[in-house]
Amino acid sequence: MDVVIGAGLAGLSAAVHLAAAGRAVTVVESRRRPGGCCGTAELGPHRFDTGPSVLTMPGVLAEVFGAAGEELDRWLPLRRLDPAYRLEFHDGSRLDVVADDAAMIEQVRLLCGPAEADRYRRFRDLLGRMFAAEWPAFIDADMTTLGAMAKPYALLRLASMGGFRRLDRLVAAHLTDERLIRAHTFQSLYAGLSPRRALGVYAVISYMDTVGGVYFPSSGGMHAVPVALAAVAEKCGASFRYGTRATRVQADSGGVTAVCLDTGERLPARNVVVACDLPAAHAGLLPEAAADWRLRRARHSPSCVVVHLGLDRPLPGRTHHTLHFGRRWEAGFAALEAGWPQPDPSIMVTHAAPDTLTALEPVPNLHGHGWERVERRLLDRLARLGYGDLSEAPRLIWDPRRWQAEGHSAGTPFALDHRFTQTGWFRPSGVARRIPGLHFAGMHTAPGVGVPPVLVSGRLAARRILAAGR
Repeated sequence: MDVVIGAGLAGLSAAVHLAAAGRAVTVVESRRRPGGCCGTAELGPHRFDTGPSVLTMPGVLAEVFGAAGEELDRWLPLRRLDPAYRLEFHDGSRLDVVADDAAMIEQVRLLCGPAEADRYRRFRDLLGRMFAAEWPAFIDADMTTLGAMAKPYALLRLASMGGFRRLDRLVAAHLTDERLIRAHTFQSLYAGLSPRRALGVYAVISYMDTVGGVYFPSSGGMHAVPVALAAVAEKCGASFRYGTRATRVQADSGGVTAVCLDTGERLPARNVVVACDLPAAHAGLLPEAAADWRLRRARHSPSCVVVHLGLDRPLPGRTHHTLHFGRRWEAGFAALEAGWPQPDPSIMVTHAAPDTLTALEPVPNLHGHGWERVERRLLDRLARLGYGDLSEAPRLIWDPRRWQAEGHSAGTPFALDHRFTQTGWFRPSGVARRIPGLHFAGMHTAPGVGVPPVLVSGRLAARRILAAGR
């Protein structure tokens, strides 16, 4: 039997691929439903997504369904958001990120002028070429051996395009309007780093957003994604043990032997995919022989304070996503790096349903300070931005302490940051070299944080198991 620990997106991806290949699969999940980070919460009549609020690269998700011989659209119809999101700058100007290439270039021309629009057109082409070099070689690839990093042609291509410069310098070498530069560098926070510390290769994140498109389930919110994946896994024969916690992975000299549960049961297993918080797993779930030197000095990403608000009426004129940029751009990143809240934060506001509003502000994780005071300031900021006085609206708060309670080390839902020494082979390995049959998936492993990467990590874990034939 193969046991998957964790029914988040990575674990579900692994379970679908394994079950579709005819393996006997049991998924053990401590919560009462699938989802993991892609969770959901209710407050009276209001329902909120508590994790990702959009989906990029739907082809990656379609591949998981395709492994089971299923069509994505049949299980999970998606709609492309247009605009993908709205950028509102501190000077009062704004830019809608729209789906059509020509329309997007026209948006830039109207905001920044024809010369910048021409530079932007060339920059979009660069992003496409960078993505084409990076995705198959380093993202959609197994990084469990050092040799996987040795791909000279891909490395040379990325270097020639500036992929190993710092992200802010790469973008500034092609664009001159500060607003447009911010629009293509703020995504580095998804990788847990400021634009002046992230490598240029992370410009592909803005490619996924601005060129590849942003999608959202037609019904059920983002939580519909894990619900559909779990249903497909079950159709393929996988069984789920919800509300059950794995307490210990057992192994002998031949490799994995069993998974012990908090019910007192012992599930015999030849292979185990650990798809939960990795530092926490090493603190008691895993045998000592599974220790990974890469976690000895793990550097976690900043966290966030998220305020989920129930509304009594929709907000006219608001897009699904609006990013409000703060004035003090550099100071904001410097504060986060020093472990303090941003003095003038940039915030993301999501209006995914007529009766809900979600505001997110990046803050330090539990190794930092001051995030306790952010909630009140965030509500005040929303009022100044024209969302109205929401101080009396019903709300749920996710802050670093809540993230920790949800099982995220250091109180951050963004796992380890993506500095070079925590990227690719240098990120915690997807396989335990000294314990045959023990594999890892999720955002702590390569390729890293984000919906497409964690789905890929689950597929890679399943592929290793199938190749080993245990």
